[in-house]
Amino acid sequence: MDGPGDPPEGTPEGVPAGGDDEYRSVVFDESFVRAARLQELSASERMGDHALAVRNRHLWSRVSTSRQVIVLVILIALAFGTAVYMGLRHPYKDPVVPAAEPMRATLVPLAPHDPVPGGSAQELFDHSSAAQFRLGAEGVNLPPARSTQHFSESQVMAALAAAKEYTVKSALDPAVLTGGTQRSVRLLLDPAQLDQFDRSFDRPVDDGRHAATGWLVRFDPAQVALVDTPVRTRGVFSIAESGPATLEVSADHTFVYALRPAKEAADRSVNADKSSLFTVRRAMKFRFDREGLQEHHLIVVQSYVQAGPESCSADDEVYLRPLLAGHKPDGSVPGDTDPYATGSATAAVCGSLAASAQPAPPGR
Repeated sequence: MDGPGDPPEGTPEGVPAGGDDEYRSVVFDESFVRAARLQELSASERMGDHALAVRNRHLWSRVSTSRQVIVLVILIALAFGTAVYMGLRHPYKDPVVPAAEPMRATLVPLAPHDPVPGGSAQELFDHSSAAQFRLGAEGVNLPPARSTQHFSESQVMAALAAAKEYTVKSALDPAVLTGGTQRSVRLLLDPAQLDQFDRSFDRPVDDGRHAATGWLVRFDPAQVALVDTPVRTRGVFSIAESGPATLEVSADHTFVYALRPAKEAADRSVNADKSSLFTVRRAMKFRFDREGLQEHHLIVVQSYVQAGPESCSADDEVYLRPLLAGHKPDGSVPGDTDPYATGSATAAVCGSLAASAQPAPPGR
């Protein structure tokens, strides 16, 4: 039999067995094993006649897990940075928001033909065109809010709410009406209009831009006192887009105040307890941009005011100057104007207060 083999009596004691004796001198220590390069024989390679018996393991398999995590984090950061960069550099431009324009104010005094009727406040209201008006802020009602082409329903509601707040604070707040603080109104304005607003109270002038009474309703506390009864109010709001980036709210309200002479202004010819009615019709236009809606700010674009009974010669850029019970206007009286009438308000410098706008004498 060719080749070495075990003797029939077995391998002698102390003699290496079989063909392994030629490898007994080879010793693999631990450092040699750890330094050995691992190779893996693939199934496809084992099937081929001329293929390599082993294949090298891919470099990625030798990269530690921690390094894989680091590389993955870097890739995610690069992807996020690219997305942010592309977002900032997007080719679509935001709609252009028009700059805040100065408020334009028109004040039209309405002069009566006859002496101003007087009496108790409740009696005067009951016999006037304001008998069916609501009390105070109850008459400042908002229409249903509906989304527009470029603004959501919530944004439209925010614009209407801000317009209502301005209307209430500028025409119904007793502190504002009596010439006190105007801070509550100022806080609602867009910062771009604050300089114009402040100048209107620091240096008021009837130039269509800087009349204090264009921003709010106020009476001289040295001449006029409010009767302790609610103001009668009626009016409407409407809303429309003036562009893809702006909303406009139009407000048209009539306010009827019960007034009497201030104590220091009373004299023997006028009973200090005798009340009279004073009517103010205000047509306002407010503008909102998206930033203003978020900050609860508005821009007053236009203020058109009819107020009477007043004399045509009244200087009303600082305070409105009501004619109180028993008084007549100075000078001539132009054609009639009825502040209770609906429709477009006439753009006159002075008007005549229609007889139908005055309270009817009791018993008629």
